[in-house]
Amino acid sequence: MDNFPQNLQEHDSSSNQGIVYLIGAGPGDVELLTLQAVRILKLVDLILIDSLVNPEVLQFARPDAQIINVGKGCGKKSTPQPVINDLMVNNARLGKKIARLKGGDPFIFGRGGEELEYLHNNAIKTQIISGITSGSNVPACLGIPLTHRDYAQSVIFITGSSKNHTVNVVWKDIAKPDNTIVIFMGLFKIKEIVTSIIEAGMPALIPAAAIENGSRKYQRQILDCLKDLPELVNKAQFISPTLIVIGKVVTLSPLWKTENSSSTSSPLINSQSVVQL
Repeated sequence: MDNFPQNLQEHDSSSNQGIVYLIGAGPGDVELLTLQAVRILKLVDLILIDSLVNPEVLQFARPDAQIINVGKGCGKKSTPQPVINDLMVNNARLGKKIARLKGGDPFIFGRGGEELEYLHNNAIKTQIISGITSGSNVPACLGIPLTHRDYAQSVIFITGSSKNHTVNVVWKDIAKPDNTIVIFMGLFKIKEIVTSIIEAGMPALIPAAAIENGSRKYQRQILDCLKDLPELVNKAQFISPTLIVIGKVVTLSPLWKTENSSSTSSPLINSQSVVQL
């Protein structure tokens, strides 16, 4: 990647040359979409949208923009990555302006890096529009700070599903009670993950949370000790996307209780994702 452009933000929107915008749409609440993303959506010809993106964001698209759903989902019909790559490259070569719209932030477990590399290797102009990652916003919806001087001196983001669909993590290096661990895409391996973390030395009773559809009106969450989280999540039949947060900081949420604090509704949270104390 020796010839990588020095400034990916430089592009004349009036140019006839094609370009792909890799856009993060945030965790779900349409109001978390950035102003920059809204501006770009108003000018593109084609939108390639992931299934995790709130479709309400399409209200900002041009009325004549073409929209193609290229979503992926565990156990669901998915669009193969090579098909998405071809859609971006082929349409950009036709001079179109394309929005590749992803949930959260495209560079945090969103394949944004892979797509950027592919586009660069095919000499396609690209601009990155960062988004609010669910890794920080969704815990904040429950009043959970990822760091705190008394409870957590570091925060670690992990994916529960790597390229080969395994969890490739050396748990003993991070299973420490002064860490906050945030796990993306870990729902379907939650029992395996929790067992591995505890076996690596994390206290079984350390607080943890599972948050389904974070920042959306139908958000659900479970807050409990780590060892009980898989059973409770399974009983509640959580679906993807579900974010898992492990660490002492979970106790700072106003939803936390000293006894079982499982909850399937969020009366303390309004549509703006602000905790009402």
